[in-house]
Amino acid sequence: MDPLDSYSRTVSSVAAAVTPHVASLRIGPGAGSAVVFADDGLLLTNAHVIGGAPGGVAAFTDGTESRFDVVGVDRLSDLAVIRARGATPAAAVLGDADKLVVGQLVVAVGNPLGLTGSVTAGVVSALGRSLPVRSGQAVRMIEDVIQTDAALNPGSSGGALADAEARVVGINTAVAGVGLGMAVPVNATTRRIIGALLTDGRVRRGYLGLVGVPAPLPTPVARRAGQASGLRLVEVIPGSPADRAGLRAGDLVLSAGRKPVTDAQGIQRQLFAESIGTRLPITVLRNGAMVDVITVPTELVAT
Repeated sequence: MDPLDSYSRTVSSVAAAVTPHVASLRIGPGAGSAVVFADDGLLLTNAHVIGGAPGGVAAFTDGTESRFDVVGVDRLSDLAVIRARGATPAAAVLGDADKLVVGQLVVAVGNPLGLTGSVTAGVVSALGRSLPVRSGQAVRMIEDVIQTDAALNPGSSGGALADAEARVVGINTAVAGVGLGMAVPVNATTRRIIGALLTDGRVRRGYLGLVGVPAPLPTPVARRAGQASGLRLVEVIPGSPADRAGLRAGDLVLSAGRKPVTDAQGIQRQLFAESIGTRLPITVLRNGAMVDVITVPTELVAT
């Protein structure tokens, strides 16, 4: 009789497929994990794992080791790209975290507490979480963070969170509490960040200077706009581009750049390099009326 049930077979299969692609990183006195995502020796990890180091050593479960160099770091997404100097395993398959559902099986692979190639499994506990990150004076929310009950410990950061098809859907980034872990999603925004790191070594972002929370739209407005929620502005930074454009706390943002906005990421995903110095129209609901405001993002400077 097969001693493995269906659940165990799935976890074992994912572990066997993903573990070879996950490296243990040694960076001075620190440690962490990274995932090979391209066949030319490129790995993805967390910015906080790298810190300010220019490089370190990557070790794989097959016993091979290679020194690596840091290609680029983006602290406002807690992502970093590194390049191994020597040979690495083939790239892992990247998935799309936007297709995850709550309750879905996920498998975490990393090197917690220095224990190379450790595997834990659990489910997606929640989606759409926000994780605050800081770089100097700049603060940003990583949106759509994956919450999982797969056990994560120090050293797990930078490791892979994979679905049942062994596709990497997240980069484990934080231990939020007992039995609670977070992972930066692998999705279109992540791929855009990776592209910027490979090209420029950093990610340039536009800055508007507003803080908002998702809020439901009044039923008549929802029908007219074709969306159920918007982004309620709770703060507009004095002197910021949003302030100069006339946005106000209490405004309910419906769209930015003519695209629907239902959460903070709806604006954030438009604030990459090409937005800097460019007119960005924003439509808000104010005192029951729709108001169009033209903003011009400046460059976000992490000082």
